[in-house]
Amino acid sequence: MPRRYRRAVEADRDATLHAVSAAVLAVTRHLSVHEVFQVIVRAAAQLLDARYAALGVPDDEGSFAEFVVEGVSDEQWAAIGPLPRQHGLLALMLRENKVQRLADVRKAPAFEGWPSAHPVLKDFLGVPIRDGEETLGILFLANKRTRERGGFTAADEELLTLFAAHAAIALANARLYERNRELTVIEERARLARELHDAVAQKLFSLRLTAAAALAARDPAPELERVQTLAREAFAELRSVIFELRPAELTGDGLAESLRKHVQVLDRVWGAGGRRMSVRFEGEEIALPPETEAVVFRIAQEALYNALRHGEPREVTARLTPGVLEIRDDGTGFAAGAGSRDGLGLASMRERAASVGGALTIESSSAGTVVRLEVPA
Repeated sequence: MPRRYRRAVEADRDATLHAVSAAVLAVTRHLSVHEVFQVIVRAAAQLLDARYAALGVPDDEGSFAEFVVEGVSDEQWAAIGPLPRQHGLLALMLRENKVQRLADVRKAPAFEGWPSAHPVLKDFLGVPIRDGEETLGILFLANKRTRERGGFTAADEELLTLFAAHAAIALANARLYERNRELTVIEERARLARELHDAVAQKLFSLRLTAAAALAARDPAPELERVQTLAREAFAELRSVIFELRPAELTGDGLAESLRKHVQVLDRVWGAGGRRMSVRFEGEEIALPPETEAVVFRIAQEALYNALRHGEPREVTARLTPGVLEIRDDGTGFAAGAGSRDGLGLASMRERAASVGGALTIESSSAGTVVRLEVPA
């Protein structure tokens, strides 16, 4: 092989590998399943210079749970009508899990036409996206812009097949991430339900018994005073739990401002009723990835609640500096290795920290507790 020709082949191969690498990296940056769908379609169209691209994710009812397209405007898509059913060439690809490369899709035996508003497709390349034995979807391109005889080539088929294999990994990873996030939401709801039962329900039960005792007593004044105290405590704890249910406006306010607002509410609620106790926030806005911000905020919530609920402090301070969150209180602390640790959500806090590459340390003594979270800045 002449040296000049060999260099040209190597340069073309390097350019192709670079294009595949760039496309794969674009897909793997995203963790939302729908975002991954969109980026897969866009990256595939750019990779092979196709005018149209689509990704169909089948459901169990003969249709598609998702059908993402590139090259079709919103107006055109609305005119085309509902999502396609699993019929014709798409059904064949789902059934046989084979690559389809056609010079003219309209001449394929399995072709069954399309709606009148549908763009005219000619040359066609379809590749299944598979995770083991499961078909996650079908990725197909049509109408290659750089025209060659027959449209898409064998090299194009090989390239799209390689890209689809990497796309399957990114899609499977995004699905796992969303499932883990759903599990986290379920666990959080279960934790809040336990808090409602352990804190508020018990307070209300005591309130009911004390009220009954007041009605039966000759001098109800002491019991009624106790009723007022219990009602005030139950109300404060209920407001605290309700506040935790509210989503943090991290996108709009940022982490520091969201923490500041959270601390202000806790200070009002827990400092009410003549208690000599304050909750303070110190810090300024820092730059963190959105998923890290959410973890830092949730750990701050948990640590603050633990301090207020279990530590009997007079002062709690939340401090945010680049890469570090610190929650410090002057409460009673807890003994290392004590069984009560399991009820403080410490394992959950450590798992949250580890999920974003952070580290959580806790120092506790009779002089108070310090919870320190370090995350990559």
